[in-house]
Amino acid sequence: MQSTWTYNSYDIREGLKPGSDTFRFFMSVFENGEKKCNFCVWIKDDALARFDPSKDFEAIVSHGKAEWHQWVKQKLDDGDFRNRALKFEKTGRKEIDLSAMSHHIGVD
Repeated sequence: MQSTWTYNSYDIREGLKPGSDTFRFFMSVFENGEKKCNFCVWIKDDALARFDPSKDFEAIVSHGKAEWHQWVKQKLDDGDFRNRALKFEKTGRKEIDLSAMSHHIGVD
């Protein structure tokens, strides 16, 4: 399910990647209808239980959304419009520059 929220002059469209077996939550940032960047949250399978014991994607979104929104707001406040991902693994989390990845993973 996709939803939209607003921060300052930005519209952020967010939602789980449809049909994905792995947790991928996308937040696409638009200003005046023009796409500025993407922010993503990826949770590896071995880390899902940290967020919800039943590994329910919707429950994980409900639990983590406030923190992820804060991450996006900070990036926007800093003027950082690079495509970024927060990747959660069993050992912790790290931020990834998506433009440095060798392959592209889109919202669709």
